[in-house]
Amino acid sequence: MKPTKAALTGLLAILAALAAGHLVAAFVGLSASPYLAVGNAAIDLTPTWLKEFAVTTFGTNDKLVLLTGMAVVLVATGIAAGLASRNTPTPGTVIAVALGLLGIAAVLTRPDVGQLSVLAPLASLAAGVYVFRHLHEESTQDESRRDFLITAGLAVAAGVTGQLLGTRTDVEGSRQAIGDLTPKTKVPDLPVGADFARDGTPAFITSAKDFYRIDTALSVPRIRAEEWTLRIHGMVDRPAVLTFDEIRKRDLIEETVTLTCVSNEVGGPYISTANFIGIRIGDVLREAGVKAGADQLFSTSDDGFTAGSPLDYVLERGLIAIGMNGEPLPAEHGFPARLVVPGLYGYVSATKWVTDLNVTTFAKEQGYWIPRGWAARAPIKTMSRIDRPKGLSKVSGRTVVAGTAWAQPKGVAKVEVRADGGPWQEAELGADVSDSTWRMWRLELDLKPGSHTVECRATDKTGYTQDQARLDPIPDGATGWHSISFTVQ
Repeated sequence: MKPTKAALTGLLAILAALAAGHLVAAFVGLSASPYLAVGNAAIDLTPTWLKEFAVTTFGTNDKLVLLTGMAVVLVATGIAAGLASRNTPTPGTVIAVALGLLGIAAVLTRPDVGQLSVLAPLASLAAGVYVFRHLHEESTQDESRRDFLITAGLAVAAGVTGQLLGTRTDVEGSRQAIGDLTPKTKVPDLPVGADFARDGTPAFITSAKDFYRIDTALSVPRIRAEEWTLRIHGMVDRPAVLTFDEIRKRDLIEETVTLTCVSNEVGGPYISTANFIGIRIGDVLREAGVKAGADQLFSTSDDGFTAGSPLDYVLERGLIAIGMNGEPLPAEHGFPARLVVPGLYGYVSATKWVTDLNVTTFAKEQGYWIPRGWAARAPIKTMSRIDRPKGLSKVSGRTVVAGTAWAQPKGVAKVEVRADGGPWQEAELGADVSDSTWRMWRLELDLKPGSHTVECRATDKTGYTQDQARLDPIPDGATGWHSISFTVQ
C-alpha cells in the first residue's frame, strides 16, 4: 500500500470511530461520547500543578487547548497506525482496539452517565476496527478513492448528526419560558461612585458574558428547568426533593455577591460580581432538620463535579440561585440552579448545575478538588489588585492608579498604595455596597518622568492587612501584594 493511502486509511478510521461514538452518545448521553469522556478523564487525572499551569497559561481557553491537543494526538495516531499497516492490517487493528478500550474505560469511570452509555464507546470501537480493515482491504483496488470519499462523508454526517441530536435539549427555550424573575427582597440601586470604571476599574456589576468561568465541564450540561430536581438528604430528619417550580414559588431574594476563583494569581482576573436571585440554603436545610454532628454540605453537579462547603457558612449566607442579573441563569453559569456562598472560594461553594445536596461531615466525604491537594475549607483571603495603569504601559501627566479589593464576607475598610517603595498613601474608596462584594479604589500620584513601580495592599474590616508574602494559589488561595511597573512620559 502506498504511504498516502496508508496514512489516509488510519486517519479515516479514527474519524469514523469518533463519529460513530458521538452519534450513539446523542441517545445515551453526550458525555458518553468517547472524545469527551477521554477528555474529562484527562482532566480528572491531570496533576494539580499541570492544571494550574493550564489555567495560568491559557485561562478560560484551557479546555479548548485540551480538546485541540487531543485532536492532534488522534490525527497523529491514525496516520501512524496506517503507515505501520502498509503490509498487514494487524498493527492498525490493534491500535484501533486499544483506543476503543480506552474510550470504554473512560466512560465506565464517569459519574454522570448511565449504564447504557457504554454503547457509545462500543460503537466507536466497532466502527474504528471495521473501517480500518475495510479500507485497508479496498486500498489495493482502483475504486479505493471512492471508498475513502464515501467513508469520509458518512463519518462527517454521523458526527454532525450526533452533535445536533446531542444538543437538541432546548435549554434556551426553557430559560425564556421562565420569564421575569421578581424577587420579594430586591437589592437597592447601586450607590453613586460604586466603581471607578472611568479610571480603569471594572464596572461594579459584571455582565453574564464577561463573568469568569472556571469549571471541569468539557461540555455544558443541558438541563430543562421543567425536568430538573434538587435532592436534599444525608444527616437530615426529613429528606426532600425540590423542583424548579417549587423554588420559584418561594419568596425569592436578590443579593449582590462577588465570586472568586481559588486559581486566581495575585492580580488575576478570575473574580466577578453579579446580582443573584434565589432562596436561602439555610431555610431549606432547617426545614429538612439538620442532625447534630453535621459540618459539611456536599453538593453534586449534573456533570458529576462535587464540592464540600462548611455547613456554618452555608446556613448563614448560602443561596440556591436560579437567577443572575435579573434573568434566569445562563446555561454556562449553572442553569437551572447553582450554589452561591459568599466568602468561600468557588471550588468549595459555587457548584453549578447542582442536583444533589448531602448534609454530611468532612470526615465522610471529600469534594472533587480535595484529593488533588486543595484545602477542604477555603475562606477567601483579603486581596487587592491594580487595574490601571497596565504593566509596562506609558502614561502622561498626573498618574491615576485605580483598582479593586475584596475580602468577602468581612468587607474592605482601606486600600493603600505606594510608589517605588516610598510611604504608603491611603486610596479613595468607592461606595461600600456590601461586605460580600468587591470594592473599587483610586489614587492620584504626582510622579516624575521615568520608570516607576506601584504596589497596593488592602485591609479588611477586622483590621487584617493582606499578606505581603507571595504564595501560589494551591492549597487555599494566593497571597501577595500586587505590583506593576510603568513609565511616566
